[in-house]
Amino acid sequence: MKVSEIEVHQITLEYHDWIAYEMNHYHGPNRRTICIAHTDTGLVGLGEGRVTQEDIDRYIGTNPFDWLGDETSLTLGTAMYDLMGQAAGVPVYKLFGQKQRSWVPVASWTVSTHPERMAAAVQHHAAAGYTWMKYHLSPFENVFDQTEAMQAVAPEGFKIHYDFTGGGTYDLARELLAKLEKYPIAGCFEDPIDERDLEGLVQLCRQVQLPIFRHRAPLGATYELMMGSGSGRIEGHSKLADAIRAAGLCAAGNVPLSIQHVGGNITRAMNLHMHAAFPTGYIHFNNDSEIWSSDVVEERLEPINGFVRVPEEPGLGVTLDRDELERLAKLELPDPEPWILRSRFKNGTTMYIPIASGKGGHFFVRPDWTKGLIPMSYDSPIASDYWDNDDSADFAAMWERLEREELVIERA
Repeated sequence: MKVSEIEVHQITLEYHDWIAYEMNHYHGPNRRTICIAHTDTGLVGLGEGRVTQEDIDRYIGTNPFDWLGDETSLTLGTAMYDLMGQAAGVPVYKLFGQKQRSWVPVASWTVSTHPERMAAAVQHHAAAGYTWMKYHLSPFENVFDQTEAMQAVAPEGFKIHYDFTGGGTYDLARELLAKLEKYPIAGCFEDPIDERDLEGLVQLCRQVQLPIFRHRAPLGATYELMMGSGSGRIEGHSKLADAIRAAGLCAAGNVPLSIQHVGGNITRAMNLHMHAAFPTGYIHFNNDSEIWSSDVVEERLEPINGFVRVPEEPGLGVTLDRDELERLAKLELPDPEPWILRSRFKNGTTMYIPIASGKGGHFFVRPDWTKGLIPMSYDSPIASDYWDNDDSADFAAMWERLEREELVIERA
């Protein structure tokens, strides 16, 4: 059996209507790469994510089983495991090891936005069967205003996974986390301070009652976790070989593990299979497919009370929907419009920041990575809104001023 062809398709992603507003402001319109690997025996394997032509050339003409423990491409490695499972007549998890669990906890995801929209996200995700929701904190909204809004609508037992992206604000982490963990909805924290501060993380884990998970880890979360610098490991956006090594290390130290590879239901299926076989893969994972209204496979791997059943069909257990693939490939990616982030402090001060095409995402969670901004806090008396270009003279004047100054702060 040889890989005879690899199709590559660029598709435009469609957000659910209820989350499109914040996603289009936060990340903007988005695309995803879908890869379809064919063999000379007629099998078809699926993968999604970044891929290069150089990578594709390396796989053509090889046997999929040459890529066990793939160290080259997460996208194409996923497709090879799909092919291997189908060829052997077994679900992918059997290629990783002994089955540990049939149901895997899956969390939902959103972006940091206005408290009322955070509450709406909790309601939508809870209604869809999720019991966890993760988001990256942003200092442009007050985390306690968000938490109180979410808790007011959350069903009992629903939890929030707070991701601090390594900090970047002037908050004292111990006090901030101690205050947050008093809320019943608070579930766990991720990367609350700079990942290089191992001593600080060890101390924080001793002082905070809720779990602290490590994603950002300069030493690959190896003996760092054995030192007590975290309650578990999030292995994200890594090649399959790295995920397998992380699983072995975590199993040896009895450290909880989550595989966080982002994508649609192709990626979700692969994450489920890894969690099924990895001994300590029993904490929830994120892959964000729940924010998209459409996908290129027929199956929707949706949770029941926070858990998704691991597919038992040969391969990944998902089936290509060729018609939907072609429809999404034909959609044009709209150009993102520039807009202004308008943040109001309770003392009446207003701060304006220009958001141009491509400027979003990590800017909102780590504004300290951008020169020219003021130091910020997650507990600041602040609330923000999105000032879209309304063709008004006021917008034009402010945008022109921001092009010169980068940041404008005005008194009431």
